[in-house]
Amino acid sequence: MDLANKVAIITGAGGGMGGEVIRKFLEKGAKVSAVDINVDAIAELEEKYPEHLLVTKADLTDEGSVNAVVQKTVDTYQKVDILLNVAGMAQSAKNIEDVSLKEWEQIMAINSTAVFLTSKAVVPFMKEKNEGSIINVASVSVDRPRPGLNAYVASKGATISFTKALAIELAPYNIRVNAINPGPADTKMLAEFVPAGGDEGDVKENTFLKSVPLGRLITPEDIANCAIYLSSDLAEIITGSVVNVDGGRGI
Repeated sequence: MDLANKVAIITGAGGGMGGEVIRKFLEKGAKVSAVDINVDAIAELEEKYPEHLLVTKADLTDEGSVNAVVQKTVDTYQKVDILLNVAGMAQSAKNIEDVSLKEWEQIMAINSTAVFLTSKAVVPFMKEKNEGSIINVASVSVDRPRPGLNAYVASKGATISFTKALAIELAPYNIRVNAINPGPADTKMLAEFVPAGGDEGDVKENTFLKSVPLGRLITPEDIANCAIYLSSDLAEIITGSVVNVDGGRGI
């Protein structure tokens, strides 16, 4: 699963999952264009991989910003082989009547619209080469929803449907499109799903951890390993698939 000579745009660079995915891709030899509204967390990687890591602050919900990131990547590395949409926003569990329109729109924008914008921007460059891999991180909650995550589940469901629609559309151009469904992941984002006033430790232990049949939370490394496989030539016949990396949570 060597990624040498591959160029990947990876969003969500400022998060725990995104940062680990970027680290693993760099270790596999890829050149990475890392994107997020906050990129401070990967400053160390920027120093370690000056020739292989391009870091850009950008608003992924703004079409102009997204287009600029993709063009900057192509100008720097001459191509884009892989798009990996890791960026996402959690939802504090709450009843539907307590969800504001603003909150709904923000979650949909980050979890769904951003995936559309990044895909739209990279596809022309992938079509030129007649190959490419797009991977969207969704959520196993689409298959096994939890109460109160209404907007979040809807946004991730849209991402999965978009993934499948794009896979069949782009197959003639040898562009593969797949999704990863993480189960409850051991990142800072997990705490953001806890209802207001809830006990973070108790919810993590008695709700999330106990929901995973294999007995542990998913790690960012688990997601990175799956993304590397789907990006590699070993997965050259896989498209339109949704891979649950969830320890059995989706069963």
